[in-house]
Amino acid sequence: MVTMVDPHGSLGGPLRVSCNQLSELKEQGHEVLLLAAAEGYQGNVPSEYCGVPVKLFPALRLVRDSFAGVSSPGLLRWLVAHGRSFDVAHIHMARDLVTLPAARLLQMFRVPTVLQTHGMIDPSSRKLAKPLDSFMTRPALNAAKKILALTNAETEDLCAVDSRLTSDSVEVVRNGVPMAPARARPERPSPDVLFLARVQERKRPLVFVEAAQRLAPRHPDATFTLVGPDEGEGDAVRARLRSDDAAGRIRWVGSLPAHQTLDRMAESAVYVLPSRKEPFPMSVLEAMSTGLPVVVMEDCGLAPDVTTSGGGLVVGFGPDELVHVIDRLLDNSEDRRRMGAAGRAFVAGHATMERIAQQLAHLYEGVAD
Repeated sequence: MVTMVDPHGSLGGPLRVSCNQLSELKEQGHEVLLLAAAEGYQGNVPSEYCGVPVKLFPALRLVRDSFAGVSSPGLLRWLVAHGRSFDVAHIHMARDLVTLPAARLLQMFRVPTVLQTHGMIDPSSRKLAKPLDSFMTRPALNAAKKILALTNAETEDLCAVDSRLTSDSVEVVRNGVPMAPARARPERPSPDVLFLARVQERKRPLVFVEAAQRLAPRHPDATFTLVGPDEGEGDAVRARLRSDDAAGRIRWVGSLPAHQTLDRMAESAVYVLPSRKEPFPMSVLEAMSTGLPVVVMEDCGLAPDVTTSGGGLVVGFGPDELVHVIDRLLDNSEDRRRMGAAGRAFVAGHATMERIAQQLAHLYEGVAD
C-alpha cells in the first residue's frame, strides 16, 4: 500500500519502491496487489500499474499540494470488507490519512503488517504531528510485525518518534532497482544536466537553477532541465527562469509519467539532486542504473555509495560547491563516461531487485507464521 497513484507517479520514491518490489515478487511467483488512493485519471482508473494488479480509490484532498492531507474513505471501506484476506500487508507509511488509518485498521483485523517509512516519519515540530503521532503513528509502529528502515539514521529517527522502539525493532533493508534497459551516453556532446524530482523546497530546485544560471555562460553547448511536478516551488522557479533562462537552455518541462523517466535520464549527461537529508533517493539509483554520473549532497543516504563506487560526486550544501563539481563534469566527457559506467556496475552488483525481493519474501514468511 502507498498513499497515492496518479498518471505522473507524483508520489516519487515510495511508489517506485513499491512497484519494484511487487514486480519482482510477482516474477518470483507470489500473488501481489497494490492499494492506493488515486487522482488525475480521466474516466476509469487502471486495474494495472507498473505491471502489477492495482486497486485504486478516489482521493480526497484536505490540504492542497501535500500528500499529508490526502485521505480515501473508499479505500478504508474496501479494507473493512476485504482486508482480512491478506497474508501480509506491506505499507509504505507516512504521516498521512491513507496509510496511517489503513495500518491501524489492518492491525485491528490481526493482519501482519510490515511498515516501511522511507524517512518520512521523523521527529517533527509541526502542530499536527504531535496529536497524530499519539493517536496513530506510535500505535501503528508498536503493533507492526516488522518495521523497515533504509539507513541507521532513519532507525534513530524512528526511535526518537517512539521511545518504546529500539534498534532491534527496526530492520535495515536497502532499496534496489531493476537494471535500466536504457543506456545513457554521458560523454555525448551538447550535454544535458538533469534535475528530476518533485519541485518542492526540500529538493532545492532553486539551487539547481542558480547553479545553471552561473554555468550556462561558461558552457554554451549545455542545457539544464528540471523535470517534476510542482509541489510548492513552481512559482519561484518560474520567476527565476523569467529573469534568466540562458536563452531557453534552462527549462522546467513539468512532470513525466513514471514509465518515461528512465528514458529521459538516458538522454542526459549528468544527474543532480541538490536536496538535503535524502535518506535513500530512488532517482539516484535509477540514474546510476542507466549509466549517468550523479551529484548528491553530503548528507544524502547514498553519498557513501556514490563515493566508494566512483559513480559520481558528493558535495556540500552551498551553491559554489555545486557549481564547481558540475563545471568539472561538463569540462570532462571522459570523467562523465567513467563515473557513469562505475555507477551502473555498482547497481548491478549491489542493488538489484532480485536480491531485495528474496529478502522481503523471507521476511514475510517470518511475520505470517
